[in-house]
Amino acid sequence: MKMKKVTSLLAMTVAAVMAMTGCGGNDAADDSTGNKVYHIGIIQQMEHGSLDQATKGFEDKLTELLGEDNVEFDYQNAQGEQANCTTISTKFVSDGCDLIMANATTALQTAAAATSDIPIVGTSVTDYVTAGVVESNEAPGKNVTGVSDLASVEKQIDVLMQFCNKENTKVAVVYCSAEPNSTYQADLAKKYLDEQKIPYAIYTAADSNEIQAVVTKAVADCNAMYIPTDNTFANNMEIVKNIAVPARVPTVTGAEAMCEVGALATLSISYYDLGAKAAEMAYDILVNGKKPAEMPIEYLTDGLVPKYNADIAEALGVTIPEGMEPVA
Repeated sequence: MKMKKVTSLLAMTVAAVMAMTGCGGNDAADDSTGNKVYHIGIIQQMEHGSLDQATKGFEDKLTELLGEDNVEFDYQNAQGEQANCTTISTKFVSDGCDLIMANATTALQTAAAATSDIPIVGTSVTDYVTAGVVESNEAPGKNVTGVSDLASVEKQIDVLMQFCNKENTKVAVVYCSAEPNSTYQADLAKKYLDEQKIPYAIYTAADSNEIQAVVTKAVADCNAMYIPTDNTFANNMEIVKNIAVPARVPTVTGAEAMCEVGALATLSISYYDLGAKAAEMAYDILVNGKKPAEMPIEYLTDGLVPKYNADIAEALGVTIPEGMEPVA
């Protein structure tokens, strides 16, 4: 009888210790008031405006939905290194976080490789199938779901052509070949340019070290440039600007933050809203018991407003079409 009491006491002690350590596992820990405290790991692939806004939107919205005292974020930035993404993902799994928010494609891929149990919600990812983390965008079939940052590539090309004469324009489609989602967007751009019978050429950089040479070649051969949502180029738009503007080549990008630094115009979704939408999905998983495997990838359909960079427009001497707004 005494042995049973000792064993019972020991089990209770171990359980209490386990509840106080790590990220809390898939069952969120209780705080001193008995409220659930959800521990969320956030892995952001690198620093730049779009990804920063997505993270902020996610944190703000999930805090609003759960309550400030009921959620704790472990934010980690991988500084653009895949090895760092892997280390961070492994840490979150070891900590037993209740959910992982993966911001950008490599962050999502490493998180998905690290766990098949912890729910993962992605953001700032263009196509989840291309990234290799779901079975289909309609029925993910795994512990991964999220929000796509895909805006209409066709409409982005239309924005570019507002600054060009279709009869004598050749478009450079420029992107990083190491980013699957950039390739996906470039393929959409090529298809649309073919349909519109607009001449084009493809220019790819394997990494940031090749950007200057690739963009220099692109503006020498073409008189307009399209760069899809691309993390490598997003971090190097100052280089793009310093080459394209003196060459008087109008450039349209897939993300507003890229336009703010070094492009003439964009048609982009709000990355803050993208993060907020991911937070709503996370809430459904944590509180309403939804399963990522059964949650289709979501898309933002509102707020697609063409915007322009006033400084670059002035430097190029172009007239801004009606209906376009300046970037912040």
